[in-house]
Amino acid sequence: MEEKTIQIAGSITVDELANALGLSVTELIGTLFKNGIVATINQRLDFETASIIIDELGLENVKLEKKNTSTKTSDIHNRELSDKAVDRPPVVAVMGHVDHGKTTLLDTLLNKKTVEGEAGGITQHISAYQLNHDGRWITFLDTPGHEAFAAIRQHGAMLTDIVVIVVAADDGVKPQTVEAINFAKSANAKIIVAINKIDREGADIDRTKADLSNHGLQPEEWGGDITMVPISAKMNQNLDQLLDMILLTADIEELKADIDIPAEGLVIESHMETGKGSVVNLLVTGGELKTGEFIVAGSTYGKVRTMLDWKGKPKGKATPSVPVTVTGFKDLPNFGDRFVEVKDEKTARKMALLNAQAIANEMASANVTGSDLLRMMNVADNSKVFNVIVKGDVLGSVTSVVDSLKLIDTHGEITLNIVSTGVGDINENDVYMAAGENTVIYGFNVSVPINISKMAARDGVPIRTYRVIYELLDDAKHEMENLLDAEIIEEDKGEMKVLGVFRTEKTSIIAGGEVLTGEAKAGYLARVVRNKQFIAEVEVTSVQKEKMDVDSLVAGETGGLALKTASKVDLQIGDRLKFFTRETKKRTL
Repeated sequence: MEEKTIQIAGSITVDELANALGLSVTELIGTLFKNGIVATINQRLDFETASIIIDELGLENVKLEKKNTSTKTSDIHNRELSDKAVDRPPVVAVMGHVDHGKTTLLDTLLNKKTVEGEAGGITQHISAYQLNHDGRWITFLDTPGHEAFAAIRQHGAMLTDIVVIVVAADDGVKPQTVEAINFAKSANAKIIVAINKIDREGADIDRTKADLSNHGLQPEEWGGDITMVPISAKMNQNLDQLLDMILLTADIEELKADIDIPAEGLVIESHMETGKGSVVNLLVTGGELKTGEFIVAGSTYGKVRTMLDWKGKPKGKATPSVPVTVTGFKDLPNFGDRFVEVKDEKTARKMALLNAQAIANEMASANVTGSDLLRMMNVADNSKVFNVIVKGDVLGSVTSVVDSLKLIDTHGEITLNIVSTGVGDINENDVYMAAGENTVIYGFNVSVPINISKMAARDGVPIRTYRVIYELLDDAKHEMENLLDAEIIEEDKGEMKVLGVFRTEKTSIIAGGEVLTGEAKAGYLARVVRNKQFIAEVEVTSVQKEKMDVDSLVAGETGGLALKTASKVDLQIGDRLKFFTRETKKRTL
């Protein structure tokens, strides 16, 4: 039998390995699963895993070799490039702290006007744009700046070649600036810093550079390797210089992609639109995507019915690094899913089904962590559960809202239960699911039809809609705080020795004694202690001294007390009454 050699540079997809081995994808995925590896058709396998699977299959005529990895690879997809690879535009993510001017920068570059239209002035999900500078294209991703959108922002970093970190010269490095730096480094993206708002009073460029150097970004002029460009996005100052630096960095990186391969790329965003169905934003990373082609993303597939560029104009073909909006998917793909072009609908349906099965197997076989076990135990013990349904305008925002809700620290006392999530306006099914389960429906940038609002009011289902995520999170936090048991605060007030018991009834006692410490006062609670053993708890209803009602008795004084009891208490001479106050305080998270 003729020996077959398969060369792998760094990794290979399940689909590619199956084709190379002459096997069906189903057979290969099945073998992987038997060996404890749950993989989708598009998942990448490293050299060692591929070697083990080939041995497991008993393919003695197949030889696996590591290919020389000095060949250029696509930064976004880590795909080995052929000799026919062509130059492609850089994909640039704009990141930084909220209010430091990311969206203003893009608006000025693209001559757009979106800041006033954004809820709370905060970018709510990733938007993709293209700009032509000196005859060359640059693709920009505008990523959310608020802390609640960390999940989306991290995806943004993973999609990019270059990260422009915007830092306000009058505000310096902030927590989300540091987060953006870490994301960019983890994605192996090149970093350029735009020191913004240099027109502002209090702007200090050198102080900002020093602040950045303390966080691992050393300016080139200080002997480091990070390009820093002082700009004013509002005043359109030095923006050409920033674009020049982006293109220079792209030239140094020699960004390339193959176009004579089936189209592939990533899902940036997805949502439903009336009359259009699923509307999906894609970033092409390889090949050429054309209308009429079948594509698969995760567990869904479709035929590209329409394709628009970022300005909403029809586009017949999209090349690498180009963002497009397409319709035609059967269902909404997930944010961050990889899409691939296939030859026909039959293949697309089969691949989507295989991916769906692999995802289901992965969920079913997922390891249960200690925290998962504790959570399940708590639910079983009837611990407090906060049920929510989350609906959003786009899938990325829904994901971020859910992730942010999970980050609310409830000290292990409350279990967050996500009943369901979805894209689109709140509907009858949401209200049905919420009814009778003490469930709050949160809508993010969505509407509530009048008939649904009436239905929810009738069934006692709370619906809360927001356009700014931190307002939604504040509401959820408040709801969880209401579920917390109140904090009980007790304060010791004194002690009395019982010297006489004059009357004992079912719910009251008249007794006398000497106050040893502190004071005895009407309204105080008291623990009855006999030989250091707790007997009962009583309440002081009145205090007398020399048969006259008084406010209190203090240490060293003797007098009488009227005590209220929940049930009959056998108070005896020699018992101690330990006085205290008790109040409840609402707890916060």
